[in-house]
Amino acid sequence: MVVQLCPGSNALDLSDACVRTSLGAIVPAALILALCLFSISRVPAFVRPLTSAINLPFCSFLTLREAEALDSQGEKSGDVVVDNTVPLWRTVLLSFVALLQALVWSAAGAYDIITNKADIWTGIAQLLIAATWIYASCKPIFWPKPTIHFDLFTLFVLHFVFGIILLGGTLYDYEVFGVPLPPYLPFLGLIFNLVAILVVMTVVGNMPFELPSNRIKKEDIYVKHSPEDYATMWEWITFSWVYPLITRGSNMTMTEDDVWKLSPTQQSRPVFIKFSTIIRSSLLRHLWAANSQDLLLDFGLTYVSVIFTYASPFFLKRILDAIDDPTAENRSQAYIYALLAFLCTMLKAEADVQHLWFGRRAATRMRVELMAAIYDKALKRQDYSGIIDMDKAKEAADKKAGIKPVENPSADDPKAGADVGKIVNLMAVDANRIAMMVSGAYFIYGSPFEIIIATTFLYNLLGLSAFAGFVVLLAGWPLNSFVTKRSIRIQKGVSASRDKRMAVLNELISAVKFIKFFAWEDRWIKRTMDARGVEMNWMVKARINSVMFSTIWTSAPILVSLISFFTFVYQGNQLTVSVAFTVSLVIVEISQPLNVIPAWIVQILQTGVALKRIEKYLEEDEVDEQVSSIKKARAPYVDGEDDALSIENGFFKWNEVPEKPEENSNAKGKNHSRTSSGDGSVTAVDSEAASIRSSPEDHRFELKDISIQFPEGELSVITGPTASGKTALLMALLGEMTTISGKLTISKNTSKIDENGFMHSFSYAAQSPWLRHQSIKDNILFGQPFDEERYNDVPDLNILEDGDDTEIGSRGVSLSGGQKARVALARAVYARTKYVMLDDPLSAVDSHTARFLYERLFRGPLMANRTVILVTHHVELVLPGTYYLVRMLDGCIDAQGTSQRSPKPIAATEAPVEAQDDAEAETSAESKKKPRKLVKDEHREAGGVKWSIYNAYLKASSYRTWFMLGILIACSQTLGVTEKLWVRQWGQAYGDGAELGPHIMAPSVLTENEALMNGYVPYHDHRHYSNNYFMLMPLASTPSRCLTFMNTRYSTLVILSTAIQYNGALKASRSIFHKLLTGVVHATMRWHDVTPAGRMLNRFGKDIETIDTNLASSLSAVNSSLGDVCGCNYHRRVVIGFFYRLLALGYLKTGRDLRRMESNSRSPIFSGFSELLEGIVTVRAFSAEQRFLDDLHDKIDVTTKMWYNFWMTNRWLLLNFDGLGGLAVLTTTLLALSGYVSAGTAGLCITSAMTFTSSVYWAFSVERVVEYLDLPQEPPAIIESSRPPAYWPSSSTKEGLLTVEDLVIKYSPELPPVLHNVSFTLSARERIGLLGRTGSGKSTLAMSILRFVDPVSGRILIDGIDISTIGVHDLRSRLRQDATLFSGTLRDNLDPFGEHEDGECLDVLYRVQMLSQSAHQSLHNSRTPSRASTPEGLASSAASDGCGTNFSQGQRQLIAMARALLRRSAIIVLDEATSSIDFDTDAKIQATIREEFTGFLITHGLRTVIDYDRLIVLDAGEVAEFDTPLNLIQKENGIFRTMCLKSGTFAELEAAAKAKAERDAANAKA
Repeated sequence: MVVQLCPGSNALDLSDACVRTSLGAIVPAALILALCLFSISRVPAFVRPLTSAINLPFCSFLTLREAEALDSQGEKSGDVVVDNTVPLWRTVLLSFVALLQALVWSAAGAYDIITNKADIWTGIAQLLIAATWIYASCKPIFWPKPTIHFDLFTLFVLHFVFGIILLGGTLYDYEVFGVPLPPYLPFLGLIFNLVAILVVMTVVGNMPFELPSNRIKKEDIYVKHSPEDYATMWEWITFSWVYPLITRGSNMTMTEDDVWKLSPTQQSRPVFIKFSTIIRSSLLRHLWAANSQDLLLDFGLTYVSVIFTYASPFFLKRILDAIDDPTAENRSQAYIYALLAFLCTMLKAEADVQHLWFGRRAATRMRVELMAAIYDKALKRQDYSGIIDMDKAKEAADKKAGIKPVENPSADDPKAGADVGKIVNLMAVDANRIAMMVSGAYFIYGSPFEIIIATTFLYNLLGLSAFAGFVVLLAGWPLNSFVTKRSIRIQKGVSASRDKRMAVLNELISAVKFIKFFAWEDRWIKRTMDARGVEMNWMVKARINSVMFSTIWTSAPILVSLISFFTFVYQGNQLTVSVAFTVSLVIVEISQPLNVIPAWIVQILQTGVALKRIEKYLEEDEVDEQVSSIKKARAPYVDGEDDALSIENGFFKWNEVPEKPEENSNAKGKNHSRTSSGDGSVTAVDSEAASIRSSPEDHRFELKDISIQFPEGELSVITGPTASGKTALLMALLGEMTTISGKLTISKNTSKIDENGFMHSFSYAAQSPWLRHQSIKDNILFGQPFDEERYNDVPDLNILEDGDDTEIGSRGVSLSGGQKARVALARAVYARTKYVMLDDPLSAVDSHTARFLYERLFRGPLMANRTVILVTHHVELVLPGTYYLVRMLDGCIDAQGTSQRSPKPIAATEAPVEAQDDAEAETSAESKKKPRKLVKDEHREAGGVKWSIYNAYLKASSYRTWFMLGILIACSQTLGVTEKLWVRQWGQAYGDGAELGPHIMAPSVLTENEALMNGYVPYHDHRHYSNNYFMLMPLASTPSRCLTFMNTRYSTLVILSTAIQYNGALKASRSIFHKLLTGVVHATMRWHDVTPAGRMLNRFGKDIETIDTNLASSLSAVNSSLGDVCGCNYHRRVVIGFFYRLLALGYLKTGRDLRRMESNSRSPIFSGFSELLEGIVTVRAFSAEQRFLDDLHDKIDVTTKMWYNFWMTNRWLLLNFDGLGGLAVLTTTLLALSGYVSAGTAGLCITSAMTFTSSVYWAFSVERVVEYLDLPQEPPAIIESSRPPAYWPSSSTKEGLLTVEDLVIKYSPELPPVLHNVSFTLSARERIGLLGRTGSGKSTLAMSILRFVDPVSGRILIDGIDISTIGVHDLRSRLRQDATLFSGTLRDNLDPFGEHEDGECLDVLYRVQMLSQSAHQSLHNSRTPSRASTPEGLASSAASDGCGTNFSQGQRQLIAMARALLRRSAIIVLDEATSSIDFDTDAKIQATIREEFTGFLITHGLRTVIDYDRLIVLDAGEVAEFDTPLNLIQKENGIFRTMCLKSGTFAELEAAAKAKAERDAANAKA
């Protein structure tokens, strides 16, 4: 149409005035027409499905108002209100200017039509322009809004562009062709047209995207809240909304509060709520549905960026063609082309920064969605904490039998039943990998388009010769395909091995205290390093794969270019300067996407593995809706629910991972299952042994034929022998076991309140108390409202210095066992729940406290009208108040019914047991001081990354590596200089102007640093562009052979440097990890007490992964960049350095703080996550899942705002550097055209500076790891000059075997003493019981004997040797045991170093009642048993999971006792070793101890120690009483006598003490 309107002119020939006028009218008019058509709301019915399908991916996933509404639901802060008042001045100004424009253009058009009837098109075009201005004048009046009018802004931009074209074209015609200027009035009109457009464009551009609601104060924007949503168009285009944050970071060291909050559209809570409403068939589709708009915009803007990238060689060709024929017209065109090249550079920079923002927003949301989904799943998934991996057991047995393992290609495929280490990895590594993949996905979909454009360009320049070189790519494709497939298998192996390594680390960190008890540090370091070794082997394979990629794709562009040019010259064509330089530049451009495609294909495949791992985890089985309050809240309410708590004909088993159907036929013995209960079979091991012979199936504990209904509002007691199924019954009632058959009725509805004010929900106190890292008060409240009267009725802990404000460390490390049990019990009692389930809470407290708890709590007002179910062995104590009694035996209910002794309330005349003694009960009259902080805030460095940090990494990777890399870089630079000199020589043969290429090319290189900063594209994808440019220069004959030689040498250098870099990285990874591990394992117990496990897991997880994957390539790129900078001319270095300093210093300071805070803010997420996974049963019982999820949302928002704002500051720097680069290119090009200076390589200096800035950030992971390399360490494990003799300590010594003299113990110099002047002597073969109320210092005394705390004064002698003079390994390896198990077989736990025969292991299991007599004899008499029935098979099948949770607490204590018997220690220190064992079994074990050991037993059980030789009673850290049981029980007003009196069994205890004294007297006479 335009061609017809302007005869003889091309449609885009802007040199023609008619074309300029036509385009200036038609394009804006077409925009207005399109807007009018799209504003029609009614669409024909048959088209609606199609339009809906098209529109759906482009719809906004979460608008600001929707996000605020969703967030306000969680906070219950009322409706979201926005003031939409439109400023009157803005409406008047916009309408007035637009109306004035419409009138002027209408008048001009009418005048032209009347006066120039031969060419009325010009007048019509002006009327079309007037019509668009009429639309602009009506829009602010009839459709007013306070936020930006995107349609008006687009219209004004178009008018501005064509206004410049109209005015510029007029001036160009006048200057170049001598066409006279138009009359004065029209010419002035063109100028004022631009002024008017600038005015309205500025006004509209300063309108915000959104207005703040009533939830946000305007003055808090830019301070507390991100201005991202409220920025204006100009702020968005220039990214200046980020600048206040950079200014803040430049002037101060920022804290978390100094960084503004995320936009509500990216905050975790609203994003996850919206994400949860989407239902799709796969996780990939789910993520696409939630992020399609951002991904599509990223996709489209990437293509825009690619188009502008190739504008540089396009205009270079035009400039060189113009210089070839230096006429006035051509020179003028060259200047215009230079300006257009600058404009394209700026537009490319803008397209880049916008598409990178959309990609980063999608990545941020995906990261948030996945992290929250993983956590949400953990709240709902079945509890697999006791599941063991039978594959490991089989592997151990096979290894013992000498059977070689068979390679299984699917061994590392994602499996269900994820443990804590794997789940932490899913959140820390896999979710992050998917997010980073998304943020860099533009490489993938941009590269093919880039190759198509470049190929078309090359074809236009070289013809078919351009495709000759591509034969190389086709030939190398099979090799590339092989390497790609190999990378998938490698990535699976890396992920699986990393999971296993993290699982071992999690187990180590969780039980480091007990590992130190056993002096097993070296064994566990070896075990962890073995797991790390497997991971490193996979990493070596991955590095080799990368070197193969490097070899393929470094060589390919060189071969492509050389073959293409040789073919072109061979055909007789002549290479002109313009063709040669343009083709060289295009080949440099195409080499980057050619490099990117294979590397990012690998990333896609690896991301696919991560996606499958998360998807597999999200598909794991979940608990029922009646168990999960989250699922119940999301499900529709069902009226008429049962209020009872009952089981009818129930058949239950422990949760187990379902087998794949196709593997059922051969999966026997390989499934993951519990071998016994959390309270499993009473003789789990001999049942195992018996069942092995009859069936290859593993024995699984089950609850059978359970029918029970607990009476409402009464105390019910569950009792039975050790491992009879008591805990399992509680778990079944909580819905935590798999129901095979029968009906479980749970009345669980927190919104339902009964007549007594209790919620229809559960309280639960586990057998192993689960406490959070909070104060005691916060643990007791557990999110419930504070009721002072009710809280004061709960037994307190005033014996602690800070009372209930005392901070509890990770896993309750700052409390004794009894204190932990009391806090857990107080939490269960305080909650206003109808049902209270208590799993053996009395076993960890002394008898006096047990009686007090029974009388004050179980029979007190707090338990009135509540259904209480208590598991206990102390039946005699609680029987008077028990209404219903249940006895368990072998997983069945042996007996049940109402108690024969009906419960009676305490009479008014009966004095209840006093809660505490005077010292404990009195409340301090002193003013309450601020409680001491146990766990300090995580340390964060300030200022720059110190040289010592870099040096630590360089040293770990070996100085030799970096020296060799330096030599290679120097060789590379030398080759570059040689090439430049040769090219200059060659260029002079064709004339001047041959060096323009690099300056036009430079700005297009800048965004490649994005990949480097993501850390995923290998280093070989970031080659030195100056070298690449000259490397590909086309020559013929001898010169070409010379350059071919240099090219080959250069590619060899690149491959060698990549290989050396990877080798150094592996060395550094191995060395730093080993130092970190050793430092953490050998750190003092005090350091472990005050350092949350999450912090350590964060160091071992994300930080180590960063060192493994990102750091080496980043530092190597720094070296190369410095080499490039050194290659720039001195005066250009100074100029670029000045501008670099202005832009980069603030960015560096801000980014450094944000990176450090992001790393620190990850730790609470991992700490909380590990904590949750350990206590998930308790959390679900209390219906507290939503509160934990809300807490996670807050933590995710903190770490995400650091991560996201860091990348926003990066985008700001990228845009500014691109602008600086474009300006430098324009300046040098104009100077080159003027002939005053020769062109240089200014642009590369900018690229080098950008690369340098990016490298600093990966060093922070080294900084954080190095911080843990210098921890306070324990005394030496072995002191060679002071090793005790092999027989030490000797049980035959005549003098005191253990002597404690005036012992004073402090946990830390600033803390008060815990033990005061403790002195006593323990003779050989003597058993001493250590008694005292909760918190009296019993465990501290035991720990000091094992030298976990060195005395402030006094000393401890064992068999005449001062323990402070020998190594801690020599000391601990001969003394202590504890009831903690580790993953591995039962045999591994009994005899970790293989020092004993199988028969000895069986004997000790028998002696602690773990094997019945018949099973023991059967196993001993079996001469040639099958593999499965050997002791090894026995141990394998009874393997332990990470914490031994597949055994009951009582069984774990028995196994630990067996371990003590096996080691035959002369002194044994047992801390509550039999607290969870029934009294009959305890009596038998005490008989064994009596025969075997010099014992030092810490206990609350008076029955257990009444026949010991002597008893120590501690009180407030001092020895209050020390004598024989008989003397103490007869001591008037004595503490021990008082304990016995209050226990309710005084007569029985006194008789036992007298019997003991009589036996001793008889033995003395004999």
